[in-house]
Amino acid sequence: MEQVDEAFIQPIEFRPKQKQEETGDEIPVIDLCNIDKERLVSEIGDACAKWGFFQVINHGVPLDLKEKMEEVAKEFCHQPIEQKKKVARDELNPMGFYESEHTKNVRDWKNVFDFLVQDPTFIPATPHPDDTELRTLTNQWPTHPSRFRSREICEEYTREVEKLAFKLLDLVSLSLGLPEKRLTCYFKEQTSFARINHYPPCPSPHLALGVGPHKDGGALSVLSQDDVGGLQVKRKSDGEWIPVKPTPNAYIINVGNAMQVWSNDAYESVEHRVVVNSLKERFSIPFFFFPAYYVDVKPLEELLNDKNPAKYKPFNWGKFFASRNRSDYKKSDTENIQIENFKAKS
Repeated sequence: MEQVDEAFIQPIEFRPKQKQEETGDEIPVIDLCNIDKERLVSEIGDACAKWGFFQVINHGVPLDLKEKMEEVAKEFCHQPIEQKKKVARDELNPMGFYESEHTKNVRDWKNVFDFLVQDPTFIPATPHPDDTELRTLTNQWPTHPSRFRSREICEEYTREVEKLAFKLLDLVSLSLGLPEKRLTCYFKEQTSFARINHYPPCPSPHLALGVGPHKDGGALSVLSQDDVGGLQVKRKSDGEWIPVKPTPNAYIINVGNAMQVWSNDAYESVEHRVVVNSLKERFSIPFFFFPAYYVDVKPLEELLNDKNPAKYKPFNWGKFFASRNRSDYKKSDTENIQIENFKAKS
């Protein structure tokens, strides 16, 4: 069998098992049309606390629009590489096409196309605390395929998923015992973006990963995946990797680092990864729900007391984003910043 380039080869401890054992355990599937709102809020709170992940059905995103977006993703990714590179990202503008993303300094077996929800979006120019300069991020839109009138489809799709993200944000707030709109103010000038992930068949799926083990940085991630499967969640109770089985027309939701800090560790951002296979390509479309660049992320005061003191020092979201935003572009000699860097001294 053909071998992959060494840049893709995972350390032995991160390599997937060649045969996944059935665990009988799955992340919850939650029906957002549940008319019993108290029960719905409770289900979401339980899922966030136990798994940091759940799936939602009857979510309100039109199925025909979701299918159009999936067609756009395939048409773009199946183009010759020369066409895709016309909208390639670089270190200054992280939006557009990219084929060399790294997770923990190992190259991921995938290529991506990223686009902003709000165009333009502003973030700090550098992660340095004393630097007040802002950087303007803008979208790059392909001229091919012709469906990339697709710009309209992408923008319409993200508007609908954004509605879902705000609905979930409200429900998560309620599950923490907070007012429904408690977190909305942090997203007035959000830095959110959407992504098309393409995972080609891999000749050595036992050596490489579509995405290495990682945690998402923002508030929530809202993911659409196809029927191939490959996403795995690290179970909190024992560290076992649990496959997220594709559910038709569902979205996969996970808690990000910002939500973990706001909740003061009530809800954790859980490690996850993507395994690949040698026969089928896979597509997924995540929406990363990020606050505004000027938001200082810290445990919410309403959740703190003598028995539950703040577990994190405040940090600026924009600076955190700017640091992580460049670290996946190429192999780095320095470790990616994590929320653990802001742990308060006990």
